[in-house]
Amino acid sequence: MHTSGEPTRIVISGYPELKGRTLLEKRAFAREKVDHLRKRLMMEPRGHAEMYGALLVRHTELTESGEADIGVLFMHNEGYSTMCGHATIALGRFLVDTHDERIFPQLGQLIKDERGDVELRLHAPCGVVRLSVPVMAAEGRGLRSDPTRRVRFVSVPSFVSARDVLVEIPEEARWTALRAAGKTGVRVDVAYGGAFYAFVSAAELGFTNGLRGTTVRELDAATAAVKRAVAALPGVVAHPSEPALEYLYGVIVTEGPADDPATDGGLSACFFADQQLDRSPTGSGVSARVALAVAAGKLGVGEQAEFHSLVSMADAGSAFTGAAVETAVLADGGDGGRRWDAARVEVSGRAFYTGAHAFVAETGDGLAGAGVIAPA
Repeated sequence: MHTSGEPTRIVISGYPELKGRTLLEKRAFAREKVDHLRKRLMMEPRGHAEMYGALLVRHTELTESGEADIGVLFMHNEGYSTMCGHATIALGRFLVDTHDERIFPQLGQLIKDERGDVELRLHAPCGVVRLSVPVMAAEGRGLRSDPTRRVRFVSVPSFVSARDVLVEIPEEARWTALRAAGKTGVRVDVAYGGAFYAFVSAAELGFTNGLRGTTVRELDAATAAVKRAVAALPGVVAHPSEPALEYLYGVIVTEGPADDPATDGGLSACFFADQQLDRSPTGSGVSARVALAVAAGKLGVGEQAEFHSLVSMADAGSAFTGAAVETAVLADGGDGGRRWDAARVEVSGRAFYTGAHAFVAETGDGLAGAGVIAPA
């Protein structure tokens, strides 16, 4: 499937049972014991540097307790992520349409509500993500998803970790535009939307012609340097309760100020994992950017903004939307610590089917998960 141009390869069979009681334990097992399967599916010769995947996990601690309907592990060219919005949107449609309880054991529990949606609870590594999937009648087959309407999801609370941080770029890592601007560093915001992102505007990076006037190669070099520099700063990527989630997943370059998506139509370019360039507007990035805008007073609860990538802007209907549906306090700072304000953000988008695949790896194939060729 693809969501605004970004692929999701949904894995329904072929993996061994993932050992572990919790989803995070199963993710650790997948990473440590069967990572060759991820490489076969994501990397050349069956995949490529920009491939993305979602492995369905039918039994987790939250499906057993009744708090979730199914689990998922998100995968990419580097490993496994904590959250993925574009894949969540694709999964919403797929889970409704599968009509196979061996793939989705809770399928029979789905009920169409008065809005014409079914509700799903997806257990992702970051927590429970709640989806609303529009449906219509399928002759002789119950319900099927309605591709003309948007899938919506509300993820875990999103929040700002650090604002307006000056990040010095080492001399050897400075890109041409930064040098031309006479700068040695850039200012970034860091926010969480199920994964942590550093936000920086194209102008702050020295790209005066904006995203559309800058090459992907230039953006790649700059974001890689920014990511390394931000990741090295202590305390900038911080979670109030889950230290295991404290790692920088990506860098999002915005056309205008990161905290005011209305000024640039929400246009951005997200480089994540091992410098994958997201073709979609990045669902978890939208959650994080909305939280940033709410914290800055640029968006209020219920105020919706549109978000585009360099790919999705070719089709107005491929935009993501994002709106804070409520605010929350994750920690009140009453013990002398930091106060953590957050927002729950509803993101919407559309996904479409692209095909069905059956992959094989023959005995003796030494290039079954060869990897990718890095750009020069």
